[in-house]
Amino acid sequence: MRISSILSFVGFVLLFAGTYCPLLRPFHIVSWNVYQLNQPYGLVMLLAAIIGIAASFLNQPKIIRATAWVSAALVIMLFIAALLKIHFAFSFIPFHKFEAFLAKQIKFKWGWYVLLAGALFAVAGALSIRKPTVKIPETNS
Repeated sequence: MRISSILSFVGFVLLFAGTYCPLLRPFHIVSWNVYQLNQPYGLVMLLAAIIGIAASFLNQPKIIRATAWVSAALVIMLFIAALLKIHFAFSFIPFHKFEAFLAKQIKFKWGWYVLLAGALFAVAGALSIRKPTVKIPETNS
């Protein structure tokens, strides 16, 4: 395996592991991972990580590049969705200070760092893949 494939492989493994890490902690009671936030979305992230791991082993640079960008987009969209979910979760309460207090009780956990690192490593590995150069033999005439 080349260095770029190893870097992508590490990124996809971090993405795989990050789906099981705690992402949100509502009211200091339980920790939620990707599957408890949105299970179908978590399965799509897991599938992207598995495809990226397989492509890294099989040394398929086009598939690595595609899954790296897809995984980065999925992590960014999940973060935006979590922010919106926290912001609008208590919008039905007519008392704005109480609504703000409840929204502040939902904390982000360290799993976001693992997901972001995985996506960044995968993209960095995908960007460092160089196309093979074809050497044209010189003709002596």
